[in-house]
Amino acid sequence: MGNCVRSAKRYRLTGSGRIPNRRRRQCTLPDEEIMSPAARPLAPADRRFLTGLIGAPIAHSASPAMHERAAEALGAHCHYQLIEVAGAASEELRLLLDGVRRLGFAGVNVTFPYKEAVVSLLDELSPGAQAIGAVNTVVVRDGRLIGHNTDTTGFARAITELVRDPAQSTVAVIGAGGVGKAIAFALAGIGVAEIRIFDTDRAKATQLAGQIGKRGKTSIVGSVEDAVRGATGVVNGSPVGMLPNRGTPVPDALLHKGLWVADAVYTPLWTPLLNAAKAEGAEVMTGRELAIYQAADAFELFTGLKPSAVEMGNAFDAVMARRYAKVNAA
Repeated sequence: MGNCVRSAKRYRLTGSGRIPNRRRRQCTLPDEEIMSPAARPLAPADRRFLTGLIGAPIAHSASPAMHERAAEALGAHCHYQLIEVAGAASEELRLLLDGVRRLGFAGVNVTFPYKEAVVSLLDELSPGAQAIGAVNTVVVRDGRLIGHNTDTTGFARAITELVRDPAQSTVAVIGAGGVGKAIAFALAGIGVAEIRIFDTDRAKATQLAGQIGKRGKTSIVGSVEDAVRGATGVVNGSPVGMLPNRGTPVPDALLHKGLWVADAVYTPLWTPLLNAAKAEGAEVMTGRELAIYQAADAFELFTGLKPSAVEMGNAFDAVMARRYAKVNAA
């Protein structure tokens, strides 16, 4: 097993718009995972890509490993830059996106808390992103910033393992923010019978139901209990349970064997919600599949190349294995 130093760095943006405090993040990877720079053949110029992720906190992200591994498997080279920006106002995001436009990026992913904030700052939106009102993928084309939402397409691919009979399925969606919106649209797209939407901010739930409109049947509920009661499945689309938070969006008492449970959070992979659901005998899905499929769809948008979801999954699993090894060692 060989050692390597990854060049995926995190940047923090100051109020001035400058990007200081470079951090080099080290990792140890098996030789078969990522070749050393000396052993890796140089990719042709048209198969080298600069991409990245904007959000906070993102030090835990598995995206660099997934995108870089996918490119390598295709004989290409991708550098995936972590750009950590906490508490950015609209003007700061505008400056950052202008940098993405000018600095040779093929595109960037956008995560919490900016999936909705970037929408008005882009030049164009795909029909899906326009309908949802949230963006997790920004592609640079001819100097224009085009927003897409691969959370929706990725979740639609992932959830088919749990939603085996959409027409007989009632699904509770917890959280109506950027991820919750994408999940609800995906569920409507595969034809579930009813989507129950709960958010602590009822106005967000109401807005989401209005956006889905005739695409699917929705119900706005006033409590998690009302959302889950009688449902066939529940999806956490909120950040509750994402480290350092150790809460759960659904009380353990509402979980049972006849309910499937999915969580969009993947840090930790096994959230308190999923652990509790599994203990009750419920069928569960971690955030792994959503993370992999949304990344695969974003990679294809960035590069025009179709990646291997298997390779991206292997990279994701390696990141998780190292993370849990550190936790267990501590």
